[in-house]
Amino acid sequence: MDRMLITEMVCIFLFLGMSLLSIVCCRLGHSRLQEEGFQTEVSSAIIGAVFALLGLLIAFTFSGAYSRFDVRRQIIVQEANAIGTAYLRLDLLPVASQTALREKFRAYATSRAALYERLNDAAAMREELARAGALQKEIWAYAIAGSADPQYQSARLLLLPALNEMIDIVTTRTVAIQTHPPLLIWAMLFVIALTCAGLTGYRAGICKGRGYVYHILLAAIIACVLYVILDIEYPRYGLVRLDAVNRVLVNLAETIK
Repeated sequence: MDRMLITEMVCIFLFLGMSLLSIVCCRLGHSRLQEEGFQTEVSSAIIGAVFALLGLLIAFTFSGAYSRFDVRRQIIVQEANAIGTAYLRLDLLPVASQTALREKFRAYATSRAALYERLNDAAAMREELARAGALQKEIWAYAIAGSADPQYQSARLLLLPALNEMIDIVTTRTVAIQTHPPLLIWAMLFVIALTCAGLTGYRAGICKGRGYVYHILLAAIIACVLYVILDIEYPRYGLVRLDAVNRVLVNLAETIK
């Protein structure tokens, strides 16, 4: 299923769940008030503590999502720099060895730029990573063969470390793409948000408050905040994207001749 659709469904479910639970608890509190004839106090400290916990969890989740977003953005730039540096050092090799390597580099840069467009499809992403891995092996083999002559040993000392960095950063980027908060964190956020909705609804009911619009507004705010967090956490699928940064790799692939 499309991750964008999943994100929207999750936020809609939270909005509806909080709204309904808040309204039901409000009616429950109002019924309790009518039965007993007096207000039964719900500790403000408890409600405040639960809301504080929700706010803290949202803050940490948002901070972590943006931090990971920034890391992914920086890694794309670093990878473009690594590929560009390694490509420039091909000039140190014999002219006869450069042609094949330049073709491999063009294909490799194109593959790395295309990875961003494949993130929404796990199978396509694995296929693109496999293609890049095969090209890495070919580039490495060509570089070793091209610098085998003793007179190109100094070129090898400069080229191979650059290639090694170019290859290593693929793993770094792949791990960064796949790093997300555990499902338990999202479940805890949901439970606490629903608990807050229930407590505020019940408190409003026993205090003769029947303004359902405020309950719906609270649910909408929390759902919107969660949507923004999920959008930042998965920047390929929603409004927050890395298109401009990935364009660096696309431009690099276009300049390699």
